[in-house]
Amino acid sequence: MPVSFARRGPIGIVTLSRPEARNAWGADFNEGLARHFAAMEDDDEIRCAILTGDDAGGAFSAGANLKDPRTHTMASAADFIKSIAKRRGRAFEVLGNFPKPLVGAVNGYAVGIGCIVTFCCDLLVASERAEWRLPQVTLGILPAYGGSTRLARWVGRGHAMRLAMGFPLTAQEAHRIGLAQWLVPHGKVMDQALEVAGHIASLPPLAARLTKESLLTGLDIPNLSDASLVDLYRFATLELTEDKAEGHRAWREKRTPAFRGR
Repeated sequence: MPVSFARRGPIGIVTLSRPEARNAWGADFNEGLARHFAAMEDDDEIRCAILTGDDAGGAFSAGANLKDPRTHTMASAADFIKSIAKRRGRAFEVLGNFPKPLVGAVNGYAVGIGCIVTFCCDLLVASERAEWRLPQVTLGILPAYGGSTRLARWVGRGHAMRLAMGFPLTAQEAHRIGLAQWLVPHGKVMDQALEVAGHIASLPPLAARLTKESLLTGLDIPNLSDASLVDLYRFATLELTEDKAEGHRAWREKRTPAFRGR
């Protein structure tokens, strides 16, 4: 399967898999991601997700398949306009709108669309072999799907412009500028990603979910006062949850809490 799914308790692991072509992108990736992430969103037992590339491919994803003559072509303006409404099923929308925390395990080259989807994750674990590339401008196009803007939200305008203009970004540089929050030896990528996801999965799931929502939607609110006001409603909602009461009781009783997502 081009996109596979595995489960480790409360953690869902989604893998981009086209190893014979360095996990190159295809329409089937969009379809597989949409299916698996919709299922994880509806599954209350899944509290955190990991996105990675098939290690057998030697990359996270090498991006679009440039050997296919149909890649980066447009049959007609009419077909393009009609396709815009279908963007909700594309990877950048599926991943960007996933409400639960998402950890990217970048285990090699992340190129083009394969690079952009990493910006849709919430936290990134990078292999020392990882490298980010946006070669679109060298091909006469640009990083679509808000690629450079998504990156600028992570690392700022200057670093985003550098990558968007075709300069590669090594794993060490990505870690230094804050794109990757963890940098580990190649063989430890999934171990570290599972440790990160395991910590998140141990948290009250409703609080983790609304914390993610607060951060991401707050970036779109033009002033801090309004962002703070909206957060008061999230805070008040969480005050009414069973998990909030359990967390406080467990702290007072000096025991490990048992969160149920209620």
